[in-house]
Parts: sequence; structure tokens; C-alpha cells
Amino acid sequence: MNVTERNTPMRAAMTRIRFRGAAVAAASVAMAVMLTACGGDDGSDEPESKPQGSSSSSSGQKSEAPAPAEDDEDQVLASIKGKDGVEAVISSAKREAGGFVTVKGRVKNGSKQIWAAVGWQGTEQELVSNGASMAGATLVDQQGKKRYLILRDTDGRCLCTKFEGLTPGAEAPFFAQFPAPPQSTTEVDFQIPTMPTATIKISG
Repeated sequence: MNVTERNTPMRAAMTRIRFRGAAVAAASVAMAVMLTACGGDDGSDEPESKPQGSSSSSSGQKSEAPAPAEDDEDQVLASIKGKDGVEAVISSAKREAGGFVTVKGRVKNGSKQIWAAVGWQGTEQELVSNGASMAGATLVDQQGKKRYLILRDTDGRCLCTKFEGLTPGAEAPFFAQFPAPPQSTTEVDFQIPTMPTATIKISG
């Protein structure tokens, strides 16, 4: 009984210490909640630190992306309509630094069947063996009275587009490269086998 009476004050002290510790912990949690609430008042979810260069400089200078190269796909130098709704649209004919002319455009299959460029590869056996292509295309300089055939690589393949079967309603880009006429020649006739002739202007 005496032992119990001697330990009663000590237990009371320990109880008070535990109570004060719990109160301090509760106050700390409440303070953390208040700080969090204050920090979110501006409604911003962005972190305080930002990567370098993410904001514009105070001098007002702005970094600008380089201007894209000119796209001539929407230009129309000529439109050649063949049979069965097949159409070749020429968008550019440019002189290149290597002494040749590159003709670009798109072919559209307006027919009701798969188009495979039959006849466009010409009649020369070496080019025919390369498969469906526009190897038979030519440029004609009426002023200089010369015809320019398609260029070839070292393996005898044409420097031109080779076609897969084009489904009805589909279209595909094409290119063909030829020796360049003299600088004084600014217009040439572009000819594709089985298609009408079109006069186009050379740029560059």
C-alpha cells in the first residue's frame, strides 16, 4: 500500500509529460495543415523551380523557330488527265546544282480499279525490268529541238518514282530527274507515255 502511495506522484508526472507531448504533436500537425492551405491559395499547381530557359527573358527577346522551307506541293504547273480518271498534277520543275532538272508532282487514281502505271516505264528493256515506274517520261526542249530522257543511277535504274499498285481514289507523290536544258530554256514539254503532253516552266 505504501509503495502504491509513493508511486502515485510519479505516475501523475508521467501522465502530465505524455499529455504535453501529445499536445505538442497535435499543434505541429495543425501548423503543417495551415501552411499547406496557405501555400495553395494561389491555385497554382506549378512547381516553384523551373528549368532554365523556360521563361522569356526580361529584355523582351524571344526565341523564334526557323522558318520552314517552302512547300511547293500545293502549286500546280500543269494537270495531265489520262484515260480512266488517272491524273498527274505537276507541282514543280527545278534546276538543281548538279546540272539536272527535278520534276515533282502527284498522281491521282480516279479510276475504279487498281492503277499500276502500265506503260509509264517506257519500252526500253532495261527500264521495263525495273518494274512499274515513270522511267518513260521525257522533257522536250522545243526551242533547242532536243529531247531529254530520264536519268539513271550506276545500276541502270531510273532516278524516278517506282510505283506500287494505287487503289481507287488514292494518290501518291512522284519525282523524275532529267539532264538540264540550257539556262535560256525556261519552258519544256513534259511527256509521260499513255498521257497527253503538258508544257511546264522551269524554275531556278
